[in-house]
Amino acid sequence: MPQIRPYRPADRDQLARICLLTAAEGGDATGVYSDDALMPEVFALPYVEYAPELAFVVAEGDRVLGYVIGVADTAAFVEWWKREWAPGFAARHPSPGAATGRDPRFTEAQLIEAGTAPERMLIDELDRYPAHLHIDLLPELQGQGFGRRLIDTLRAALAAQGVPAVHLGMDAANTGARAFYNRLGFHELPSSSQSSPLLGIATGETAGVSE
Repeated sequence: MPQIRPYRPADRDQLARICLLTAAEGGDATGVYSDDALMPEVFALPYVEYAPELAFVVAEGDRVLGYVIGVADTAAFVEWWKREWAPGFAARHPSPGAATGRDPRFTEAQLIEAGTAPERMLIDELDRYPAHLHIDLLPELQGQGFGRRLIDTLRAALAAQGVPAVHLGMDAANTGARAFYNRLGFHELPSSSQSSPLLGIATGETAGVSE
């Protein structure tokens, strides 16, 4: 039976793989970009480098099936990213690779910019929603309540640090994810847009409806 537990360094490669397998509107993004490392290096691996204590996984034995990752202070994370993550990322990904012919969510140029210019995370509502998160589950794990439990686990960890609220950005095309967040009680932030929804929730609230 899968169990939720804290992230371990040995989970790193599996976490990156799950990020890739869920990066195309919730589906597999393998081969969408010239380098499959791009999505994990923007949306997953910096988080476990910076705040491994705010990363939790669903695992069955040694196999990781899903995760939630987050940071308590987005502004501080941006400064760390510019100083510690961006230089190595830029060296690994100096320019976009050849087009693959697949329909991407982002262009490679956009992903490279995201990896070197983390200021994109400085949303207008950071004073009220300083934390942010990413969550991904393999399809075999979805619909069993693990998504709700992962988010509740992270929210409890953030609340224990005195963080009042957390936000997330999402792919507007992922309507299943949007319905899931709505059920948990997330609401749109004022700077949200139709193309780039931003949702927030207080860390101390209890989700009233399960997956």
